[in-house]
Amino acid sequence: MTKAKPDLFACRLTICGIPELPQFAAAGVSHVLSILDPLAEDPPAFDRFGRHERVLIRFDDVIAEWTGYAPPEPGHVQQVLDFGDRLRRAPGGPAHLLVHCHAGISRSTAATAILLAQHSPGREQAAFDRLFEVRPRAWPNSRMVAMADTLLGRDGALVAALRAHQRGIIERHPDIAELVTSVGRGHELPR
Repeated sequence: MTKAKPDLFACRLTICGIPELPQFAAAGVSHVLSILDPLAEDPPAFDRFGRHERVLIRFDDVIAEWTGYAPPEPGHVQQVLDFGDRLRRAPGGPAHLLVHCHAGISRSTAATAILLAQHSPGREQAAFDRLFEVRPRAWPNSRMVAMADTLLGRDGALVAALRAHQRGIIERHPDIAELVTSVGRGHELPR
């Protein structure tokens, strides 16, 4: 009898920023994907977490080449996908997956959408719907999503799902438009 592969859509999923990490120390987190700025200190909150598998990836939350910043590159997104492959091979899958970045808005949400879509071709919009359930104010890093779309061979389906997600976020949370514009990403706003 073949064992069913773990489904990330069904696992307990948390997305957060660094300030929120302490509240999950006793939450039974089994797997962590940390995305930090290149020079950021490792969050001390992990010293209080129980046993877990953790992968750390470092790059800045930018969507273009900017002097003084390390943007996400295809190799970083491949690290997210490699982590997803390990999650799929984990016996029983992850009990509780936590994905975090500095604020829990952009890099971590992009990584989560990528992980959800990775082994679910044709369910790209469902990945962003699940993302909205977990982190209603998510504004995923579009550079990461575009790279994942290419690496996964989704022919624009992942990017289209991101655009639909962005339209929905602005409809539900119009104040996000000001935040997106203030960090130099106003061109991402739906027209």
